[in-house]
Amino acid sequence: MSKGKILVVDDDRLVLATLSYGLTQAGFEVIDADNGDDAILLAREHRPELALLDIRMEGLTGFDVAAYLREFLQTPFMFLSAFTDEATVAKVKELGAVAYLVKPLDISQIVPAVEAAFARSTTPAAPAPAVPAFESPSELPSLEVTALAVGVLMHRYSLPRDEALARLMSLAAADSHSLPEQARRIVDAVELLARPGQR
Repeated sequence: MSKGKILVVDDDRLVLATLSYGLTQAGFEVIDADNGDDAILLAREHRPELALLDIRMEGLTGFDVAAYLREFLQTPFMFLSAFTDEATVAKVKELGAVAYLVKPLDISQIVPAVEAAFARSTTPAAPAPAVPAFESPSELPSLEVTALAVGVLMHRYSLPRDEALARLMSLAAADSHSLPEQARRIVDAVELLARPGQR
């Protein structure tokens, strides 16, 4: 018996395949799409109970899909994104996402969040397990800060995840910091650079 029907949307085919496989193995019925237009068509046809959406996609964004799901289908949704800037987080809150997960994350971290979201939507009166959402980087658990820093290094140096993690570890060793400390320094630096210029 399926744990529930979930729509998964990501324009990265590898990420999409990984998520779809992992969630299917965890007992969910998965409908997947690699763009926003298909996502809306599939949502209208299959009426999923939850959607897991990437934010930045060509054409319709995850925000566009979320707005449609909320307005026309009343489908709860959660975001999976590498972006944690203030504008993105504000938009996530405004749309009413049940969770905001920061890439890169392993499927083993995503499944519990999805299960918690299903529990929250099917039994609103019951306390649902905690789902990672809306923390500033300074409040993120060590594991998430490390994952976020690895994502920054992957993007900045065009590295695969294992090499980005190795680079983070060598930076930590060189500066005599723990891995989470070094990760937090990188994330804090990115946040500082992302601030609007002071007049």
